[in-house]
Amino acid sequence: MLPLRDVGMQRATTPVVNVLLIAANVLMFFFELSLGGRLNAFVMSAAFVPARYTGGGGSLLGELAPSLSAALVSMFLHGGWGHLLGNMLFLWIFGDNVEDRLGHFRYLVFYLLSGFAATFAHLWASPGSTVPAVGASGAISGVLGAYLFLHPQARIQTLLILGFFIRLIYVPAWVFLPFWFLMQLLSGAASLGARTTAETGGVAWFAHIGGFIAGPLLLFLLGGGRRPPRQPEPLY
Repeated sequence: MLPLRDVGMQRATTPVVNVLLIAANVLMFFFELSLGGRLNAFVMSAAFVPARYTGGGGSLLGELAPSLSAALVSMFLHGGWGHLLGNMLFLWIFGDNVEDRLGHFRYLVFYLLSGFAATFAHLWASPGSTVPAVGASGAISGVLGAYLFLHPQARIQTLLILGFFIRLIYVPAWVFLPFWFLMQLLSGAASLGARTTAETGGVAWFAHIGGFIAGPLLLFLLGGGRRPPRQPEPLY
């Protein structure tokens, strides 16, 4: 199922930060393309690699936490056009209403903390991985979790593709997002026994899981769980 837009949702503010995050991801991707043959070396040195902090095993070797700078860089790197466009589509659809609830600055903090939470979840699940974990999907998973809490009744216009059967349907967020999360859980459980990156499809499933769970928690911590007070009706 491919989401296209959420229907009938209204905002009180312009999603400035959400647009800037999308722009930053796109600009970083063009920077990746500009590196040419130097790209792999750059990603290996700058991105988050779990084994770098665990020595290839399960111990942190005295490190209290993985490098936040590497995790931050990884949030804005992508492995290809499909990876980038898919992530940006989800961020465009779901991020604006979360920003509307939190406000611009708190939304930026929320997004980054969701990404860090996703990184820690991936580190826990794959401590010995030597593959750089790149992509905005962990942070965006936090956005999805928060959106589900804020707008469970929202309708998501969705492209349903089953082989040659293609149909446009409308799915409530309380169905679409839990179904998406269930797919991540099942894929993550299957990946626990994987011995190679190819067996996991190259996806950090537990980053998605960790980000999604962190989303509502961070929303509450940052005050987004409280509905804004209704504006008084104008007097005529």
